[in-house]
Amino acid sequence: MAKWLHSTTFVDLPSHLILEVLTSGRLNAHDLVCLELTCKLFGGSHELYPLKFRSLVDFAAFQLCISHSTYSGMGEDSQRQLFDRCQGKWKRVFRFLQLVEKSSNIVETSEGNMQIATGRYHTLLISNGSVYSCGSSLCGVLGHGSETTQCVTFTRINFPPSIYVEQVSASHNHAAFVTQSGQVFTCGDNSSFCCGHRDTSCRIFRPRLVEALNGIPCKQVSVGHNFSVFLTRQGHVYTCGTNTYGQLGHGNTLEGPTPKIVQRLVEIGSVIQIAAGPSYVLAVVNDGRVYSFGSGSNFCLGHGEQHNEFQPRVLQTFRLKNIHVVSVSAGDEHAVALDSNGLVYTWGKGYCGALGHGDEIDKTIPQPLNSLKNHLAVQVCARKRKTFVLVDTGIVYGFGWMGFGSLGFPDRGVSDKVLRPRSLDSLRVHRVSQISTGLYHTVVVTEKGKIFGFGDNERAQLGHESLRGCLEPTEIFIHDLDDESIVSESG
Repeated sequence: MAKWLHSTTFVDLPSHLILEVLTSGRLNAHDLVCLELTCKLFGGSHELYPLKFRSLVDFAAFQLCISHSTYSGMGEDSQRQLFDRCQGKWKRVFRFLQLVEKSSNIVETSEGNMQIATGRYHTLLISNGSVYSCGSSLCGVLGHGSETTQCVTFTRINFPPSIYVEQVSASHNHAAFVTQSGQVFTCGDNSSFCCGHRDTSCRIFRPRLVEALNGIPCKQVSVGHNFSVFLTRQGHVYTCGTNTYGQLGHGNTLEGPTPKIVQRLVEIGSVIQIAAGPSYVLAVVNDGRVYSFGSGSNFCLGHGEQHNEFQPRVLQTFRLKNIHVVSVSAGDEHAVALDSNGLVYTWGKGYCGALGHGDEIDKTIPQPLNSLKNHLAVQVCARKRKTFVLVDTGIVYGFGWMGFGSLGFPDRGVSDKVLRPRSLDSLRVHRVSQISTGLYHTVVVTEKGKIFGFGDNERAQLGHESLRGCLEPTEIFIHDLDDESIVSESG
C-alpha cells in the first residue's frame, strides 16, 4: 500500500476526485489556465466531462461559475450575454466573477493579499493582514496615536495581536477596518458618531473595536463624510453618524450614535456591496438591483431628480432595462456602476468630463459608457471629478479632471480635462489588479504586488518622502513591510 501511494501522482487519481480538487474553490482562474497548459489531462478530452466543454479545466471553470453567488443570481439572458462577451471561455467568465468580487476588497498578488484605499490626504494599504498608512493624520485617521501628525512613508498600524485585517475604507477624517473574523475597528474624528462609538468628546487616534457590532460579523465597510456604512456577512446594512440628508437610510434625519440596521434593505433582500459618497449611499442587492439614499444633489442618486431620499429607493433605469449590476462606486459628485456583462454606466455631475461621454453635461440617470463597450470592465472607481475603469486585461482607463496629475497622464496639464476614457499606457505592462483615488492622488496595486502612485504628494499621501507630486505613475517602494517605517511628527 505504501509503495502504491509513493508512486501515485495527482493525475493517477480517479477523475471524480480530480474534478473535486479543481472545483474546491482553492484555485483561481490563473491556476486553472496554468494546469491546462502544463498537463494533457487537464487540457485534453478524456471523456471525463460533457463533450460541449473544451477540456477538463473548462468543465471545472463552468462548475465554479454556476456555484458562484453572482453568476447564480443572474438571469439566463445575462448569463448567456456574459458567456458570449468572454468569447465562450468559461475560464474567462470565472476570472471576471473573481475580479469583480475582489474589486472592493482584498486582491491576490504575487506578494500576497493586498488592498489599497485612498482618503483625502492619506492612503491605507493592507498587505497580508497588516495595515500601513501614510500621509496627513487629520483627526488621527492614520491610526498611529495622537503624537503622529504625518507619515512620510507607509507605516504599520498596531492592531491587537492575532488581528488579521481583510478590508479597509478611508474618508477625509476617519477610517474603518474589517478583520478576518468580521470585527470592525475605526479611528479618526468621532464628533459626529461616524466611528460608531457613543463617546464624542475626543478623537480616536488608534483603531478601536466597534462594540455595537460585536456578534454581527461584517464583510465590508464604506465611509463617507462623517458617517459610516457596514455590510454584514448576512447581507444586512448598518449605518451610523451624521444624517442631515437621510444618508443613514432610516427614514429620518436623526444622528446615529451607534450602528443601526437599515430595516428597509432587510425587507428588500440580501445586499452584496455598498458604496458611500460624501452624503449618500449606493447598495447593490444580490438580484442585481441598485438602491440609493441620502443627498440627491448632482443627481448622484440616479433617480432623475435632486430630491433627498431618507430610505433606500431602487434605481428604475437598471430595473426596467433588466440590467444586473454587480458593483458600484460613489464619487463626490457623480456615480459609476458595473453590470454583469462588464459594461459601465455613469451618472451625476458631468463637470470636467467625469462621466466619460465626451462632454460636461450632467446625466440625471445612469447612462451606458459606450466607448468602453468592447472591454470587459472589472472595477469602477469614482472620486472628485474623475473616474477610473479597470478592465480584465489589467489595463486602466481614466477620465475627468487631471487634479494635480491624479489621472496619470504626463502629457496633460495639472488642471486639464479628459472628456473620454483614455488608457494609462505607462501601466499597461504591469497589469493592474486594483485602483483607488483620493482628492488629488491615485494609487494602484499590480498583479505582482507592486504599488504605483500619481498626483499630489504635498502631504506625503503617496508615500514618497521627497517628491512633491507625480504627474505619471511612479513606483512606491515599501521597504520591509513587516518592520516599522519612518514616522514624521512635524506639524
